Amino acid sequence: MIEVKGSVIDKHTRCVHYHSERDVIAIKFYCCKTYFPCVHCHEQHGCGKHVVWPKERFHEKAVLCGVCQTELTIEQYMTSNYHCPHCNAAFNPGCQLHAHYYFEM
Repeated sequence: MIEVKGSVIDKHTRCVHYHSERDVIAIKFYCCKTYFPCVHCHEQHGCGKHVVWPKERFHEKAVLCGVCQTELTIEQYMTSNYHCPHCNAAFNPGCQLHAHYYFEM
Protein backbone atom coordinates (compact mmCIF):
# COMPACT_ATOMS: atom_id res chain seq x y z
CA MET A 1 0.00 0.00 0.00
CA ILE A 2 1.29 3.46 -0.91
CA GLU A 3 1.89 5.76 2.05
CA VAL A 4 -0.13 8.97 2.13
CA LYS A 5 1.16 11.58 4.57
CA GLY A 6 -0.69 14.45 6.20
CA SER A 7 -3.79 14.69 8.36
CA VAL A 8 -5.35 11.56 6.86
CA ILE A 9 -8.54 10.35 8.56
CA ASP A 10 -9.31 7.14 6.68
CA LYS A 11 -7.90 4.52 4.31
CA HIS A 12 -9.46 6.25 1.28
CA THR A 13 -7.11 9.28 1.61
CA ARG A 14 -9.68 11.66 3.07
CA CYS A 15 -8.19 14.26 5.39
CA VAL A 16 -9.31 16.75 8.03
CA HIS A 17 -9.56 19.43 5.32
CA TYR A 18 -11.48 17.48 2.64
CA HIS A 19 -13.57 14.50 3.67
CA SER A 20 -16.69 14.23 1.52
CA GLU A 21 -17.73 10.92 -0.01
CA ARG A 22 -15.91 11.88 -3.24
CA ASP A 23 -12.66 13.13 -1.67
CA VAL A 24 -10.79 9.94 -2.46
CA ILE A 25 -7.58 10.96 -4.21
CA ALA A 26 -4.11 11.85 -3.02
CA ILE A 27 -1.59 13.77 -5.07
CA LYS A 28 2.13 13.14 -5.25
CA PHE A 29 3.74 16.53 -4.80
CA TYR A 30 6.38 17.27 -7.41
CA CYS A 31 8.72 18.94 -4.92
CA CYS A 32 9.02 15.99 -2.52
CA LYS A 33 7.60 13.04 -4.52
CA THR A 34 5.33 12.25 -1.56
CA TYR A 35 1.58 11.67 -1.58
CA PHE A 36 -0.69 14.02 0.41
CA PRO A 37 -4.50 14.30 0.35
CA CYS A 38 -4.43 18.06 -0.25
CA VAL A 39 -2.33 21.20 -0.45
CA HIS A 40 -3.10 22.05 3.19
CA CYS A 41 -1.77 18.70 4.39
CA HIS A 42 1.40 19.32 2.35
CA GLU A 43 1.78 22.80 3.85
CA GLN A 44 1.46 21.39 7.38
CA HIS A 45 3.38 18.12 7.03
CA GLY A 46 5.38 18.38 3.80
CA CYS A 47 8.81 19.45 2.66
CA GLY A 48 8.36 23.21 3.06
CA LYS A 49 8.56 23.84 -0.69
CA HIS A 50 5.75 24.10 -3.19
CA VAL A 51 6.47 23.22 -6.80
CA VAL A 52 3.70 22.26 -9.24
CA TRP A 53 3.98 19.46 -11.79
CA PRO A 54 5.19 20.89 -15.14
CA LYS A 55 3.03 20.06 -18.17
CA GLU A 56 5.85 18.06 -19.78
CA ARG A 57 5.66 15.61 -16.83
CA PHE A 58 1.89 14.98 -16.99
CA HIS A 59 2.63 11.48 -18.33
CA GLU A 60 3.98 10.49 -14.90
CA LYS A 61 1.95 8.78 -12.19
CA ALA A 62 1.08 11.36 -9.55
CA VAL A 63 -2.55 10.77 -8.52
CA LEU A 64 -3.62 7.94 -6.25
CA CYS A 65 -7.17 6.60 -6.16
CA GLY A 66 -7.93 6.14 -2.48
CA VAL A 67 -10.51 3.45 -3.21
CA CYS A 68 -8.51 0.94 -5.28
CA GLN A 69 -4.96 2.30 -4.72
CA THR A 70 -4.33 2.67 -8.47
CA GLU A 71 -1.78 5.30 -9.43
CA LEU A 72 -2.89 7.44 -12.35
CA THR A 73 -0.87 9.70 -14.57
CA ILE A 74 -1.84 13.35 -14.38
CA GLU A 75 -3.17 13.04 -17.95
CA GLN A 76 -5.38 10.11 -16.95
CA TYR A 77 -6.71 11.97 -13.94
CA MET A 78 -7.41 15.18 -15.88
CA THR A 79 -9.35 13.29 -18.56
CA SER A 80 -11.12 10.87 -16.21
CA ASN A 81 -14.45 12.71 -16.06
CA TYR A 82 -14.13 12.58 -12.26
CA HIS A 83 -14.07 8.79 -12.01
CA CYS A 84 -11.26 6.31 -11.49
CA PRO A 85 -10.62 4.55 -14.82
CA HIS A 86 -9.77 1.37 -12.89
CA CYS A 87 -12.54 0.98 -10.25
CA ASN A 88 -14.98 3.72 -11.37
CA ALA A 89 -14.95 5.42 -7.95
CA ALA A 90 -16.34 8.95 -8.16
CA PHE A 91 -13.86 11.78 -7.66
CA ASN A 92 -14.81 15.23 -6.38
CA PRO A 93 -15.39 17.52 -9.41
CA GLY A 94 -14.71 20.50 -7.15
CA CYS A 95 -11.04 19.52 -7.13
CA GLN A 96 -10.69 21.17 -10.54
CA LEU A 97 -10.88 24.52 -8.72
CA HIS A 98 -7.64 23.62 -6.91
CA ALA A 99 -5.72 22.08 -9.82
CA HIS A 100 -3.37 25.08 -10.02
CA TYR A 101 -1.99 24.16 -6.58
CA TYR A 102 -0.70 20.87 -7.99
CA PHE A 103 -0.35 21.14 -11.77
CA GLU A 104 0.96 23.73 -14.23
CA MET A 105 -2.10 25.23 -15.88
